[in-house]
Amino acid sequence: MAIVLGPNRYGKAETRLVRVHRDGETHGLVDLNVSVALSGDLTATHLTGDNSGVLPTDTMKNTVYAFARKHGVGEPEAFALLLARHFVVTQPQVHGAKVSIESFTWDRLGPHSFRRRGDHTRTTVVTVTEQATQVVSGVTGLVLLNSTDSEFHGFVEDEFTTLPPATDRILATAVDARWRHRDDGADWAKSYEGALDALVGAFVDTYSYSLQQTLYAMGSRLLEARPEVAEVRLALPNKHHYLADLSPFGLDNPNEVFIAGDRPYGLIEGSVTRDDAPPATAGWWL
Repeated sequence: MAIVLGPNRYGKAETRLVRVHRDGETHGLVDLNVSVALSGDLTATHLTGDNSGVLPTDTMKNTVYAFARKHGVGEPEAFALLLARHFVVTQPQVHGAKVSIESFTWDRLGPHSFRRRGDHTRTTVVTVTEQATQVVSGVTGLVLLNSTDSEFHGFVEDEFTTLPPATDRILATAVDARWRHRDDGADWAKSYEGALDALVGAFVDTYSYSLQQTLYAMGSRLLEARPEVAEVRLALPNKHHYLADLSPFGLDNPNEVFIAGDRPYGLIEGSVTRDDAPPATAGWWL
């Protein structure tokens, strides 16, 4: 039996970057969490500790800050592409670079005053190899709720089933979505806003008989709205709301007072794709 080194990578995770763009009295603000992972000819360092082919992770961190100063920071997809290509081009032992970015949104309050928005986070994962480039955009923590127009019944029942059928329920979720682009040439800002509008619009407009049905509607709407997107993958936790029993207090409850459940929760995951979508060149499941 031979023991061999399997797939591996290394990098600098969660480099926090805040970039102020000063345009006279009006400032712009970009707030990112940047992670870099490199793969390639790294056998020697694993087997013998020979670090001659290892770019220090501290250098990766420094590159993030230096690039923010030299090139500025616009859309996260563009910044991730710039970083990933740099590592692959300048380091011959590096055959692949994956740059993941969380982008935190700040609302403008004045020329140089801001308030951080906490309702969702924009995400980007760019993978660059010597053969291909893949760009995946996304959003996480997008909490949505419909107070009606949702049912759930007709499901399988066995000796352990206690859930009653529901013909009018709250449907709530915290959307974690990723969408893979056909290429690396999109208008990233326009694409992201359009994708976000499509996801939210489909959630609002769908009369839901299951969260699975809603997932498919959201993915379909995004693909219909954004031709530059090849595939979308969603993870939708079902944020359960249970009708509170007010009968001990002599009160009725006509579907108005609920207990917001924490855990456990249902988790619905799935992908929606075009039948002519080009294949992914790197793994990108949530």
